[in-house]
Amino acid sequence: MVKTKEAVALVGRIKELLAEKKAENVVALDLRRVSETLDYFVVASATSTPHLQALERHLLEKLEEEDLRPRPTAGQSPRWVVLDYGEVVVHLMTPEAREYYDLEGFWADAERL
Repeated sequence: MVKTKEAVALVGRIKELLAEKKAENVVALDLRRVSETLDYFVVASATSTPHLQALERHLLEKLEEEDLRPRPTAGQSPRWVVLDYGEVVVHLMTPEAREYYDLEGFWADAERL
């Protein structure tokens, strides 16, 4: 897993990879000042379920090439994919799921990167 200094670089890399596959409304949140257990979230929207799967596949493949693999997570759905890289957790969501769960609203006090 990554350490704090590397986590900020990983957030940047994830944002680049998501841009390559045209993820929408990509937001990175620094949660360290507002949570005792979470460090960074990257939240992005997909335009459809196939696009969501393409974003997930692209991140998994490209980060695996850099020897980064997510921790196992339970409860994946066709509307929301979570990739846990330790200090950095990626949330890929359909626009409907993103609006419903409103992670940015819940973590409104977090700094945006």
